[in-house]
Amino acid sequence: MTIDTLQEEARDLLGGAVGLRRDLHRRPEVGNDLPATRERILEDIDDLGLDVTLHESTSGIAALLTGGRPGPTILLRGDMDALPMPEQTGLEFSSEVDGAMHACGHDTHVAMLSGAARLLSGRREELAGRVLFMFQPGEEGHHGARYMLDEGLLEVPPLPDGSPSPVSAAAALHVTSALPSGWVSTRKGPIMASSDVLRIRIRGAGGHASEPHRTLDPVPVACEIVQALQTLVTRRVDVFDPSVITVASIHAGTTNNVIPDHCDILGTIRAVSEGTRLRVHDGIRRVAEGIAAAHEAEAEVEVDAGYPVTVNDRDFVTFAAGVAKTVVGDERIVMLPNPMMGSEDFSYVLERVPGSMLFLGATPSGQDPRTAPANHSTKVYFEEDAMVQGIALYSALALEHLRTAAGVL
Repeated sequence: MTIDTLQEEARDLLGGAVGLRRDLHRRPEVGNDLPATRERILEDIDDLGLDVTLHESTSGIAALLTGGRPGPTILLRGDMDALPMPEQTGLEFSSEVDGAMHACGHDTHVAMLSGAARLLSGRREELAGRVLFMFQPGEEGHHGARYMLDEGLLEVPPLPDGSPSPVSAAAALHVTSALPSGWVSTRKGPIMASSDVLRIRIRGAGGHASEPHRTLDPVPVACEIVQALQTLVTRRVDVFDPSVITVASIHAGTTNNVIPDHCDILGTIRAVSEGTRLRVHDGIRRVAEGIAAAHEAEAEVEVDAGYPVTVNDRDFVTFAAGVAKTVVGDERIVMLPNPMMGSEDFSYVLERVPGSMLFLGATPSGQDPRTAPANHSTKVYFEEDAMVQGIALYSALALEHLRTAAGVL
């Protein structure tokens, strides 16, 4: 068996993928409850003979394709939620929902995964094992993958002959406007950062703005903490194991002549190793509480744990990059030198199963990836033709992993 014809087969499926993508793009849904999105996906895969499990805690769909020979299971993920933001692309299939937009390409992920399910269903007898298609809600900060795992996503039943078929690998594609259309990038080890929410409340004592000596003004204390947090990063964190602390909001007071009782700081913490992540959490508490105490104020620090570091399995990346070369060509593979500081809840899956996150370039023709509207922009647009590469790559990863894992020559 070869994968030489996958591009051609994927090309034949592009029309259906575009139709599904555009339907989802017109009706974006946010979070873990995506009833219309789930219904449209189920309609698209209804004729494929998959064993479908509808998750109850979210709108997640787990669809299992059983091959003609025994073997393990590979998981392929496609996230399906949109972002709570307006769209300004001017596309004929722009969002029809106020304040919601598929600005991160999840509509294309779903379309590519559904296309791969159709392609692989047509090659069912070649499969030495099974493919688990994970249609996942709530990637944009709602922990959808964790909910699906908690609900038993990886607890796949034995094969019809009673032999086990455990999930032995996992892969996810994510489109990006930072690569030329059809190019693929990935890296070994950490590829995306953890993401935690930082909240600090500085408690002082309010009063008249003309008499600061009779108050305990929390605002300058908060400003000093913000500056010190940046010093924490540059002087206490290894530059080769980095972290980012961004304060995105400082809020205090109600008017110009009143010193407030408290000041709130809101921000995000990113890291690319769990060790640095925990050290930074401890450092933030130490810095904030220490500075507040020096001014006779109090600091209440809360860190809401978000997504873990997304860590690619090194052996699987070697395998996946080799497969990608056969699909898109050697010259279109980019091995990233550094992780990105964005985060992904596919990290939860990769904590349990060896696998890889890969990025698929989808910059529209004629646009420079360096200046094209980026993911999460109100004006971002992804080249639909790139979905051919995505369908083929999803399919090739499944076929080749199952072939090699089952020892089929």
